[in-house]
Amino acid sequence: MTDRGRSALRQSAERFTVGPSSLHWTGEELVISVDEIGAPPLVGRVRGTIRVRPSAITGVELPLTPDGAHVWRPFAPTSAISVDLEAPGWQWDGHGYFDANFGTRALEQDFSHWSWGRFPTGTGSTCFYDATRLDGAHLGVGVRFDADGAARAITPPPKAPLRRSLWAMRRETRADTGHAPRQVQSMLDAPFYTRAAVRTRIDGEETTGVHEALDLRRFRSPLLKPMLAVRVPRRARWRFD
Repeated sequence: MTDRGRSALRQSAERFTVGPSSLHWTGEELVISVDEIGAPPLVGRVRGTIRVRPSAITGVELPLTPDGAHVWRPFAPTSAISVDLEAPGWQWDGHGYFDANFGTRALEQDFSHWSWGRFPTGTGSTCFYDATRLDGAHLGVGVRFDADGAARAITPPPKAPLRRSLWAMRRETRADTGHAPRQVQSMLDAPFYTRAAVRTRIDGEETTGVHEALDLRRFRSPLLKPMLAVRVPRRARWRFD
């Protein structure tokens, strides 16, 4: 991930380009072209193509605060994905998703902690959003998506703790009563954010999906800002040829 200036941005109805990388919607699939440099300690070229083919596009928008200052937009919660990066072992096909968060305020202005999970099911996928706002209010939402994009709110199963991350972050997800979810693969482990593949059970169906947790209290710490700048460097002067 690289922060770039306005000169690095180009946008049209079908394509979004930032520096040497881009997203292109063909009408049937999202083609993500990546040409970046990996952050320390794994410095090196990250280059290749990722293709995301949704089973359907949803019209769902979930406000995360009463005033709508933060919105979760699950564009394609059920998708097929093909990854082809220029590195040994970085080619695979599987299930995936595409979503985004939008907001008019910084996340740390409204939230102290949140966790999110997207889990594939036999008929589509299920997502859980749990957040604690700074005013002490809690958000706990479950949404079940069919393969055709139809969505319906569900009562989430009980919260279940996950083992703390390498940075000792508190984590939890949703699971059937009595079931203990577990991490099966670490994807990203930072002092204030963790992403992992998690195995859980929902309505009797065992499933492995993507889980993330975010601690905004840690993120606000001035001690962490320099670390973030190392992982997400800024390149202010980019010019297209």
